[in-house]
Amino acid sequence: MAERGARLLVFFTSLTVLRFGGADKGSDIQGFTPFRFSVEPIDTLAVRGLPAVLNCSAISNAPVRVEWKKDGTFLNLVADDRKRQLADGSLVISTVVHSKHNKPDEGVYQCVATIDNLGTISSRTARLTVAGLPRFLSQPEGVSVRMGGTEMLSCEVTEELVPFTRWERDGRAVELDGRVIQLPSGALVISNASQTDGGLYRCTIDGLGPPKNTEEAELQVSADSGVEEKLETLQGPVAVAKVVGESVLLPCVMKGYPVPVIRWTFNDRPIDEGHERFAVIGGGSLQIVNLTEEDAGIYVCQADSGNMTSEIQAELTVHVPPRFLTRPSNTYAQESMDIIFECDVTGSPPPTVKWMKDGDTVIPSDYFRIVKQHNLQVLGLVKSDEGFYQCLAENDAGNVQASAQLIILALDVALPSTVPSLTDATTDHVASSPAERSGPTPSAPRDVVASLVSTRFIKLTWRLPAEPHGENITYSVFYSLDGTNRERVENTSGPGEMQVTIQNLVPDTKYTFRVVASNTNGPGESSAPLTVATQLEVQVPGPAPNLQVVSVSATSVALSWERPATGNGDIQTYKLFYSEKGQDSEQDMDVTGLSYTMTGLKKFTEYSFRVVAYNKHGPGVSTEDVTVRTLSDVPSAPPQNLTLEVLNSTSIMVRWQPPPPGTLNGELTGYKLRYRKGLRRADAIEISTSQLFQLIDGLEKGKVYTVRVSATTVNGTGPTTEWIAAETFENDLDESQVPGVPSSLHVRPLVNRIVVSWTPPENQDILVRGYKIGYGIGSPHAHTVTLDYKQRFYSIDNLDPSSHYVITLKAFNNMGEGIPIYNSATTRPQSAPDPTPMLPPVGVQATVLSHDTVKVSWADNSLAKNQKITDSRYYTIRWKTNIPANTKFKTANTTSLFHTVTALKPNTLYEFSVMVTKSRRSSTWSMTAHGTTLESIPSSAPKDVTVISKEGNPRIININWQPPTEANGKITGYIIYYSTDVNAEVHDWVVEPVVGNRLTHQIQGLTLDTAYYFKIQARNSKGMGPMSDAVQFRTPKAEPSDKMSSDQGLQVKPGHPTLPEHGIGSNMDKPGITGSQENHILVIVVIVSVGVFTIIAVVVGAVLCTRRSNSHQKKKRAACKSNTGSHKYKSSSKDLKPPDLWIHHERLELKPMDKSPDPNPVMTETPIPRTAQDPAVEPAHQRRGHEVEESVSTMAGRRGVRSKMMMPFDSQPPQPVISAHPIHSLDHLHHHHHHYHLPPRGYLHHQISLRAPATPNTYLDRAPSAESVRNQPPAPEPPVAPSQPITTAELQKTEAVIKEEEPPSINPLTAHVRPAHPLKSFAVPAVTVSAHNPPTYETALPSTPLLAQPAPGVKTASIGTLNRARAPMAVTVPSAPDQSETSKMLDMTYETDELSEEMAHLEGLMKDLNAITTG
Repeated sequence: MAERGARLLVFFTSLTVLRFGGADKGSDIQGFTPFRFSVEPIDTLAVRGLPAVLNCSAISNAPVRVEWKKDGTFLNLVADDRKRQLADGSLVISTVVHSKHNKPDEGVYQCVATIDNLGTISSRTARLTVAGLPRFLSQPEGVSVRMGGTEMLSCEVTEELVPFTRWERDGRAVELDGRVIQLPSGALVISNASQTDGGLYRCTIDGLGPPKNTEEAELQVSADSGVEEKLETLQGPVAVAKVVGESVLLPCVMKGYPVPVIRWTFNDRPIDEGHERFAVIGGGSLQIVNLTEEDAGIYVCQADSGNMTSEIQAELTVHVPPRFLTRPSNTYAQESMDIIFECDVTGSPPPTVKWMKDGDTVIPSDYFRIVKQHNLQVLGLVKSDEGFYQCLAENDAGNVQASAQLIILALDVALPSTVPSLTDATTDHVASSPAERSGPTPSAPRDVVASLVSTRFIKLTWRLPAEPHGENITYSVFYSLDGTNRERVENTSGPGEMQVTIQNLVPDTKYTFRVVASNTNGPGESSAPLTVATQLEVQVPGPAPNLQVVSVSATSVALSWERPATGNGDIQTYKLFYSEKGQDSEQDMDVTGLSYTMTGLKKFTEYSFRVVAYNKHGPGVSTEDVTVRTLSDVPSAPPQNLTLEVLNSTSIMVRWQPPPPGTLNGELTGYKLRYRKGLRRADAIEISTSQLFQLIDGLEKGKVYTVRVSATTVNGTGPTTEWIAAETFENDLDESQVPGVPSSLHVRPLVNRIVVSWTPPENQDILVRGYKIGYGIGSPHAHTVTLDYKQRFYSIDNLDPSSHYVITLKAFNNMGEGIPIYNSATTRPQSAPDPTPMLPPVGVQATVLSHDTVKVSWADNSLAKNQKITDSRYYTIRWKTNIPANTKFKTANTTSLFHTVTALKPNTLYEFSVMVTKSRRSSTWSMTAHGTTLESIPSSAPKDVTVISKEGNPRIININWQPPTEANGKITGYIIYYSTDVNAEVHDWVVEPVVGNRLTHQIQGLTLDTAYYFKIQARNSKGMGPMSDAVQFRTPKAEPSDKMSSDQGLQVKPGHPTLPEHGIGSNMDKPGITGSQENHILVIVVIVSVGVFTIIAVVVGAVLCTRRSNSHQKKKRAACKSNTGSHKYKSSSKDLKPPDLWIHHERLELKPMDKSPDPNPVMTETPIPRTAQDPAVEPAHQRRGHEVEESVSTMAGRRGVRSKMMMPFDSQPPQPVISAHPIHSLDHLHHHHHHYHLPPRGYLHHQISLRAPATPNTYLDRAPSAESVRNQPPAPEPPVAPSQPITTAELQKTEAVIKEEEPPSINPLTAHVRPAHPLKSFAVPAVTVSAHNPPTYETALPSTPLLAQPAPGVKTASIGTLNRARAPMAVTVPSAPDQSETSKMLDMTYETDELSEEMAHLEGLMKDLNAITTG
């Protein structure tokens, strides 16, 4: 039993371990905490001296601590004995304190809930308003109303007191119904009056302490007399704003007889009064209940009394509180990820949105961005970003809030399968299930380097981790600003991709990068941090220093400047920009020197100038604007509106206006007036004055006088007006008696003034020198006003309301005052403050300061003449782009008469308008002013770049594009960059400028079957924008020439591209040379060459075979009789047979190729470097290299061109192999290091320095594509045989045989071996390509260093071309022979003198061959 019990215990223990101990890390993910407000505070109207409550309650499964904020500051409830917090979180104010100068309780309150060590959320805000002191703005007055008529009793109170206002009649409360209503202002309206409505009425404020009453006013109801009464408006509708769901009463109180009929229209359509939500009450007022958004619009009250009509309109605005369409959702994420919290709201007016994290406002920065208008994007997450995020939306109708929790998981914890807030840059990190993340993870990526560093992007490349632990390896690049711990992440485009380009960086800034590899088990180790600084963005010229502008005359200025201190390349031209002050348009002209004199300017006008230097990259940085005013001059136009008024028989009054604006040409100093008697030429009298009028007296009666006026400046007198004539009176008006009584006197009473108008006496022959007005309460003699004889109306101001004034008017002259005329008027009673809005600002001007700044200025007619603001008014500026589809305004407030608007879009037309607000009165919007911001450099690249080959000519391409989305100005041109290496530096790309706004360009002279990369950059007058992404295009291949290959007996090696029919430098397309002639010459050359080669081979072979020992002769003779075999390739191309001779052109070295019985001799194509010891042949190679380069591409010097070299070696036993590993992509061959094993020192000297005969194992050539490199079979790797050291004498003998270029030395292999010359030809030197047109094989051998590192048992080599990645080629190095074999090889050598004679003879043969082929 004990044993059985032990077994059961072990079994249950195992189950427990499997159940709990083996749980995946994904099951340990922290859950989201429920945390929200169940009750939030609302707007509250409190009463002074009474308690007030603001409700708030938060719920969660964790303890919650609630606090309160007032006006953004936390309340200290401990120090305030009037405020306390209830258990549920509500705030209670025991006694509200409120006075004129002390309002401690009024303000905006917010409830804040916190869970310790988790986060904080804030409620919506609520405004606490305290009702003011009970007081009446006006008292009701006694009135009389007809039976069935309508009357209104005023009771003006402040807005917050209206809910506490009620009416009493004869001490009893007035019952309100559809006939008797109370208006929103507090006034009482009685319609369809009856005798029961008569009585004493008073208005009462109740509920704010002791009731406060107005004085009693009697309402008398009189019988209907039938006398017609004019239509009078007692109260009309005014503009009002309400919230959806509320009710509104639009008053329309009309008085008159017959009783007016009132109708309402809404947006020019009659209102159906039978609708359940619409009702006309109180004799004509419109009541709308349960408002909807569709109820907003223009309402018109139309009254018709039979003989008169009246129409008053008002606008009803319906506000909709904010409402969430999309709320932020709870999110899981990991560090360095980018996430987005979505928040979509609606409302009217459109709500403003702000974000908060744990109760603090989120300020937008480089890592916290507002995207898509309302969403919050957090870049490069760190652990401290964890918490609660809230979206708060607010408009005039209210505010709402919604929250979401962010939890940041460890990197080894899998994210849930659905993470909606992750951005595209981080979705690759989301694991499908926790079970997949088990097992080893990759080690750190190796050799992380910045292969391309630009001003705004950095390209990183790296190598596979040493321990990838899988195949589908993905990579994540984490980067941050140097010195910060907030990282961002960028993922590679697919598995296996080992490069990434980080965009949108800041120029001249340091960044830190690290790379992490991930497999199916999760992310592995991070690479070591790599710090790289972006380049300084200096491509275009800097500003031209010391810009000087001097006025030379009234119409010209002289400008001078200096050459910019910064910039790349020579300055091509300068562009001079100038504009007249106050004008939006800017003009420009090109200047080649460092100075310029500009003519044709306006006189005495202020101009601004700036200079921009241009180089090959486009416009540089503009100078600051320099302002100068041209010199003054005499006026160019006469004064305007010259008028003559004959006052009497001896005097004339002359009046005029200044010359037109822009014609004074200087500061006005005065006017010159000249007058003469008669119409003909006579002596004129000149009068100088600075005023706009002049009295000419002492004239003769009944004479004609002519007058003209001119304006003067400090420079002189301008042109004069035409002569204007006037005739004095024959006789003056009669002044022997006083004037008669004025023919009429009209008065129009208002509240505080009376407007008086009159007509002159009927007898016009009596002179009237003026009028006198007398007025007063009950007597016209209290005040007297004397007026001019021309005046016909006057406003008597500062009168008392509801007062009866008597007014008298009489004319007077030198004889005395005439008979007065009387009238009387009663001023209107005092009413509420004038509801009319304030006067809008005038003279709004928009002055453009820069590409994103406009200064808006204006004047306020309601201020004093000095425009000094002494009260609490403020101005609201609104602006928007002048696009019909754009109806969204932006606004700003200011207390001055100007405002600078910033953050505008460049080269965009904006409209601006201004509104003034004082207390609760606001003006309408002013007239709009327009301004177009200045241009700025393009902020986006050209788009939709496409490359198309020209039909019929594959060397020409057409490149097309579309202008950039954000041109920020008029595009003045484009710059096309193209290269065969996408990773080349910008200054190594070929540049093609495009002038104007053309969207297509043709590029010629490209190389066939070559990949090109194209980028385009737009430019405007301010500079160049960013480059577009590189677009790849491979030029087409030419059709192969099968006939030419068969004629020459040449076969293309498998894996190598077929060559064009017409090689480089071909004359096939030139006139005068035909294909038959070319083939004939070619056949002759081939026959002669083969014959010479055969003779040389026989002679050399015979000499070498006779001088060897018997044993060696037998061995060598057997080798000579053998037939040379060839490798068998899997390609479809035919095998390439090696030629019988190897001619070393540079050393004139001739060696026989013995036909060995070995069936697998190989041929190696390899570059042999030239040293400085070849002065005789250097010029010929240089010339041939230049010819080839010019014909290959228009990019001279971009790529070296090399010919092939065929090097046969005698058959040897199996040798160790240097093999190159195939790389998956040509674009990734920037930093591959291949490993090889260093052989013994003696062997290296024998095999490398002396280049002893060896048996190569492969054929070197340019890999045409990545696929061909992949298809090459790997070479075997047998062990290297050890070698014994050899003597110096033996080495010298070996050198005599081999004729090696290098001096005898021991040179171990290094990591970098650079060929000495870009072109190495080992073909027949005498054959000229251009004369005989053989098919030319274009091959490019490497000019970049061979990268190598020691590694046991492996030899690798990587060969690449200049500025272009190349596939590594397999190379074979023979193994070191043993001591006995080496000694035997040295015994076969010749004496130095004998070999020299043979070489001299061979040199003569080569010269003869060269003469034959070139002749």
